[in-house]
Amino acid sequence: MNMLKKRHPSSFIIELALILVALIFLVPFYFLFVNSVKTFGDLLTNSASWPSTFEWSNYSRAWTITRFPEAFTNSLLVTVISNALLAIFSAMAAYQMVRRDIKLNRILFSLYVAAMVIPFQSIMIPLVKVTSKIGFSDSIPGLIVCYLGFGIPLSVFLFHGFMKSIPLEIEEAATVDGSNVYGVFVRIVLPLLKPIFVTVIILNTLWIWNDYLLPSLILQSPELRTIPIATFAFFGQYTKQWDLALPALVLGILPIIVFFLSMQKYIVEGITAGAVKG
Repeated sequence: MNMLKKRHPSSFIIELALILVALIFLVPFYFLFVNSVKTFGDLLTNSASWPSTFEWSNYSRAWTITRFPEAFTNSLLVTVISNALLAIFSAMAAYQMVRRDIKLNRILFSLYVAAMVIPFQSIMIPLVKVTSKIGFSDSIPGLIVCYLGFGIPLSVFLFHGFMKSIPLEIEEAATVDGSNVYGVFVRIVLPLLKPIFVTVIILNTLWIWNDYLLPSLILQSPELRTIPIATFAFFGQYTKQWDLALPALVLGILPIIVFFLSMQKYIVEGITAGAVKG
């Protein structure tokens, strides 16, 4: 009670303002969920109003047309495998760059950082040509390899910053006890990397799950479509089936929303811990 009495009025106003701003950010979700259960006519007439009748059949039709279980399986497969490989390879690369501070490693790290600023649009055409020549076109493994190439620079950058906060004395003690470099990395370093591991996985999951451009360039077969590509089937040159596209969007974002809400507490922990040392 004493703490509540000591609160300054300005803090209450700031909190109220932040709540209002948060509600504004939720407005798009309101339009998405409300319009996903409207008829096509009601959706075009007044998209902001509450539905007069709830057309839950929109979801069943969208589920069938998009072949959602198949698209969901493809998206899950690409996201999980890409995340696992990105996290492991990036952690190992960052560990070597930090612990072996030689000129070559510094150059490699600079190249990784430079790669983060290359616009994807500038390499789209060469990417399509290269993947088709080496047999990676129209295949899930080919798409995963492309995600590894584009995702490693940021992942290595995050692991590199976090790795500097791990005391070297812990690894030296393990080496004295007879552990080799692989044992030190697996038994000592990996458990300490849990916060940044989760951060990297969350960031890459949000990117890979929602990505449309790269799968649309690599995948052509209908049975290989991910959720974003399957949802785009409702947008033609002359017609846009919003009454079916919106339920498909809801089905596609629900898994990633649940995943993000359950893991978001690790984001700030991982990023701030990585910024402890320069």
